[in-house]
Amino acid sequence: MRKLIFGMNVTLDGYIAAPGDDIGWSVPSDELFRWWLDRELGIDLMLYGRKLWKTMSSHWPTGDQRPDATSAEVEFARNWRDTPKVVFSSTVDEVDWNTRLVTGDAVAEITRLKAEDGGPMSIGGAALAGAAARAGLVDEYQLATHPVLVGGGTPFFTVVDRWVNLELVETRTCPGGVVLTRYETRR
Repeated sequence: MRKLIFGMNVTLDGYIAAPGDDIGWSVPSDELFRWWLDRELGIDLMLYGRKLWKTMSSHWPTGDQRPDATSAEVEFARNWRDTPKVVFSSTVDEVDWNTRLVTGDAVAEITRLKAEDGGPMSIGGAALAGAAARAGLVDEYQLATHPVLVGGGTPFFTVVDRWVNLELVETRTCPGGVVLTRYETRR
């Protein structure tokens, strides 16, 4: 059975985007970017909701071709293009860059994918990850908590209908006061 990991940058008050989908507060240091890259290199399949897909696919297909791209950004862009991806959306018409589109029941498809042999899967996008969490499918949460309060927006944790007990497996601090934490779901 595959492991499903939900990880994102998050504000101290629990949001992945401020009102208006503003993510300007989440500019990563080189160390933080490298932490995310190291995690992405270990992922066999990326699962995206519509909004996060649009954000990622607007930048990373050519992110390695920017003249100011760091070596980590070049590596991230190449890995992003090469890693298989699934986009869950009923409004996206087409996808590219080693990606397939699922328009049906996301939870059923994620359950099927988890049951397959293979390496870890990442899931991104608050609504998609929230549905997977409510279904008990998320095995690990990775948070890069930024020292900023935005007062509203898109929450990292959507409403769950039962307690989820977690075990802390990693914590460290990056420059700028970003705290990195990883929690595994206790079953």
